[in-house]
Amino acid sequence: MSKILLLGLLAVIAIWAVMAYNGLVTLKHSVSKAWANIDVLLKQRHDELPKLVEVCKQYAQFEQSTLEKVMQARSAVFSASQSRNIEALGTAEAQLRSGIGQINAVAEAYPELKANENFRHLLGRITDLENTIADRREFYNESVNLNNVRIEHFPDTLIARLFGFGPFKLMKFTSAQTEDVDVGKLFGR
Repeated sequence: MSKILLLGLLAVIAIWAVMAYNGLVTLKHSVSKAWANIDVLLKQRHDELPKLVEVCKQYAQFEQSTLEKVMQARSAVFSASQSRNIEALGTAEAQLRSGIGQINAVAEAYPELKANENFRHLLGRITDLENTIADRREFYNESVNLNNVRIEHFPDTLIARLFGFGPFKLMKFTSAQTEDVDVGKLFGR
């Protein structure tokens, strides 16, 4: 009788271990998928920004420094994304959002640019991408949080340590990166 009880207990432990391991694998891949979704959107935005800059360049007096700032920030976002450097990505994203805000503000001084169909389409596309990227960041952070909590829960932590499941970093922004944009400053007031 005790052998049957022992075998039953071992079977329950083995089933739990397999379920815990599979759950941790699912969470790890959920985080990877969330990152990949962000990466796809960053790539799409990366491809759209040069088009917007080119449309702006058609207006000779459009501020070159604004366009350079956007392209430098675009490059920094791409580099941080490729290296999966969450902190650098946050900084680069803030610079890029600021640059896009400046393009919007400077475009106010160029009614013919604002009326340009390509400009409006590209700016709308980039705005849509920005909103989707924000949604995907939230999904990424939720996936990371679920993973990080699960690997700390007992008894799942035993399986996590045994098989090397580790925490992921949340995508965070500093308070300076989340401040409201001073539109008056963008207009040079």
